[in-house]
Amino acid sequence: MTFARRIGLLGGSFNPAHGGHRRISLFARQALGLDEIWWMVSPGNPLKPRAGMAPLGARVKSAIHKARGAPIRVTAIERELGTRYTIDSLRALIARYPRHRFVWLMGSDNLAQFHQWKDWRDIARALPIAVVARPGYDGAALASPAMAWLRRHRVGAATFRKRGEWSAPSLVTLRFDPDPRSATAIRRADPDWADRFSQVPPRDQLTFRPIRPISVPERVQAP
Repeated sequence: MTFARRIGLLGGSFNPAHGGHRRISLFARQALGLDEIWWMVSPGNPLKPRAGMAPLGARVKSAIHKARGAPIRVTAIERELGTRYTIDSLRALIARYPRHRFVWLMGSDNLAQFHQWKDWRDIARALPIAVVARPGYDGAALASPAMAWLRRHRVGAATFRKRGEWSAPSLVTLRFDPDPRSATAIRRADPDWADRFSQVPPRDQLTFRPIRPISVPERVQAP
């Protein structure tokens, strides 16, 4: 089978998206030889407090604004898929795009708590995982139960990039100059940021459908 595209998947709340997301994405794309990055904006994350979570449309628009001019697509496809857990979202994406090859991108902060995600081993078996170092989280990530399991499957970035066929489980660790930017700091400095992105509903860059607000509270997207 000839695969059409090699795609990196970066999930998160993007509350809001910022330059650190863009920098990590472009670095991972180059290091892993990817064609494109998809930013999967989650309807919600139960491992993060819901207080202060901006509406989905505002978060998507902030991501589209931050990704402009880069080989990055912004999508809220998880709401359309109706999946509650990341493992179900990934299985649905793999089924929907059978000619694509996916790699899951996460920061070392997420690796530190990856063992709390539903069926995390099945996620690792479904597609390769690339972990990008984040300041202050490396120690917790290295000591995590997930790292203890994944350590035997580590692959160098150069080897991963040259591989004709990707296999899973595979763990690639990516290191570059730490980026201190965070959505938390941005919200503290600019608590009304979402107001600038709350007018016309954005269009999903993967499904091309408008992301309209809903009248009931957002469904929580679980890891």
